[in-house]
Amino acid sequence: MSAAEHGPGAVRETPDRHGAFPRLTAEQLRDLTAHGERRGTTEGEVLYREGEPFREFLAILGGTVEILQDHGGPEERTVAVHGPGRFLGELGLLEGEAAFDTAVVREAGEILAVPVERQRALVGRDPVLGDLILRAYLGRRYLLIGLGAGFRILGSCYSPDTLRLREFAARNRLPHRWLDLEKDKEAEALLRRFSISPEETPVVLWKGERVLRNPSNTELARLIGLPAPSPGAGRCDVMVVGAGPAGLAAAVYGASDGLTTVTVDAVATGGQAATSSRIENYLGFPSGISGGELVDRAVVQAHKFGARLMVPAQVDGLTPQDDEYVVTFTDGSRARAGAVVLASGVWYRRLEVPGIDRLEGISVYYAATIHEASLCQANPVAVVGGGNSAGQATLFLANHASRVHLLVRGGDLNADMSRYLVDQVERHPKIEVLLHTEVRGVRGEDELGSLVVEDNANGERRELRAAALFVFIGARPRTDWLRGVLALDEKGFVLTGADARATADANRWDALGRGPLLLETTLPGVFAAGDVRSGSVKRVASAAGEGAMAIRLVHEHREKAGNLVRPAGPEGPRPVTARSVSWR
Repeated sequence: MSAAEHGPGAVRETPDRHGAFPRLTAEQLRDLTAHGERRGTTEGEVLYREGEPFREFLAILGGTVEILQDHGGPEERTVAVHGPGRFLGELGLLEGEAAFDTAVVREAGEILAVPVERQRALVGRDPVLGDLILRAYLGRRYLLIGLGAGFRILGSCYSPDTLRLREFAARNRLPHRWLDLEKDKEAEALLRRFSISPEETPVVLWKGERVLRNPSNTELARLIGLPAPSPGAGRCDVMVVGAGPAGLAAAVYGASDGLTTVTVDAVATGGQAATSSRIENYLGFPSGISGGELVDRAVVQAHKFGARLMVPAQVDGLTPQDDEYVVTFTDGSRARAGAVVLASGVWYRRLEVPGIDRLEGISVYYAATIHEASLCQANPVAVVGGGNSAGQATLFLANHASRVHLLVRGGDLNADMSRYLVDQVERHPKIEVLLHTEVRGVRGEDELGSLVVEDNANGERRELRAAALFVFIGARPRTDWLRGVLALDEKGFVLTGADARATADANRWDALGRGPLLLETTLPGVFAAGDVRSGSVKRVASAAGEGAMAIRLVHEHREKAGNLVRPAGPEGPRPVTARSVSWR
């Protein structure tokens, strides 16, 4: 029920308990006024609608505005009510997505409207205002996710395509709700309402009217406005493959240095880091930061400098041509790049246990985000793994589950987990650490009920009740498409620097008068950064550092190849705006 239904005078402003609804100062409003226009509002006026792109940043000067989910629909409810000094919108405004809610004027007054492009520029120039708005927008995004706002995915828990769509939505931090055809009566009613047969599922519903039958990830991305254009035929100075911490750092530094930079990812921005519930040892964030927030900040920063991010766009080929590279995509399109930064990261390893495949995506997960945690419903869960990812997931899940069993194959939690995480895990009253423990079986028909675990020191087995299993047992590199293109180590990670020099084609490098640079592969001008690189430190901070370093080495490669960077102005290399990107 919306606030307006309670009658006149009942509209009350939502308190700002978590920093999601701050108020702008009089000085900030004055500064914004120079970039926008003041407009009067009328009661009942719709300022923006769910499903439509944001066109303006709106600040309230007078009156009140109610934010609604499913406006005009059977499930309409109030998300928040804002008064003078507050501003509207959420993360989609900065990232080019459609709105996930609707803003309706409840008490007439006045608003300040600033065009979105001007607002994005202001956020980049004013660090105080930018941080205030970004923090608020991140908080609102997670509020919407918790409410189950946005689009609905209707599909069977046994369907691989349902799992694919759910993973894409979760990894891109998109507000949505999943309705399981096997259990949810509402899902069955919706199928009848839209005349959808079970064979056409999974389907995506938005705004109670738009229906996508078993859409591809790209079709879903286009529905909600993710920047997913076809790469097409064009040229850029740097193509970054992968949008995790290393790829995003390369995007930020490449674009800020004046290089036309395009970053592509097959699934989502953020890579594995985006699934981390809290990173407490990242420099500059003493109280910690969630992987999702760190990634969203990096995405906004990359857009600020004019980098172009495209998701989903999967690369499947890399071919040298005239001292540059042709990059091919799975949709058949091609692009040309002067240099390439490989930052494609890794895949999580699957747990090899009989019968576990049928439970993946239902109650067996390889990430621990708010989406998975919301399904725990105060039940006991288990986490497998002994590294930092497992430790972070365990602490996060302890806030949602009644108990968390951390299953570690080895005999020492300190072997692979940072000391600060070990201390917190061992002190937490809801966490039980089981060393020398491995999963041998799963029990449950439609969902997980319990695990069969074994003490690998004495062979003793027992049953452990768990409604969900979270697996963090290492990873393998995303380099299958690079085999035969450049040199990989025995595990498939990309060789760089001195290791690459030992296996490189001497004829190719003699013509350049040099060997591979520190992060350079066996192909000149192709660099690797982050987890995909052989010998890298598998940490978020080191991945970001390598992404930045790769751009410095791109400059060195260009200079030695005689392809100099454009002259710098008095304040450094000329930044590239979205309009000046040579992507034709």
